[in-house]
Amino acid sequence: MAIEITHVRFGSTRKTEDEIVRYKWIGTGKVGDTDKASLVKWVDDNGKAYVGKGAARVPVGVVRPDYGQPYLRTYADGKWTNNLLSLPTF
Repeated sequence: MAIEITHVRFGSTRKTEDEIVRYKWIGTGKVGDTDKASLVKWVDDNGKAYVGKGAARVPVGVVRPDYGQPYLRTYADGKWTNNLLSLPTF
């Protein structure tokens, strides 16, 4: 199953990908929201997540910084991008 991430929730006033704590998503007739650690694990286990639709659809991957916890970020045209930051918050 592939999901489209539609909204994000930040855990602090800093609005960066690593500060996102929850993701709201839709996929195959289901709607849900998931915490960061669980969605990172799901993507690691070959789950497919995207931001956007059609030609504007961008895949989501896991970033593993040298320090801190892994987090999600979009990946397009061979580089990390910030599409998650443009999503509405919930």
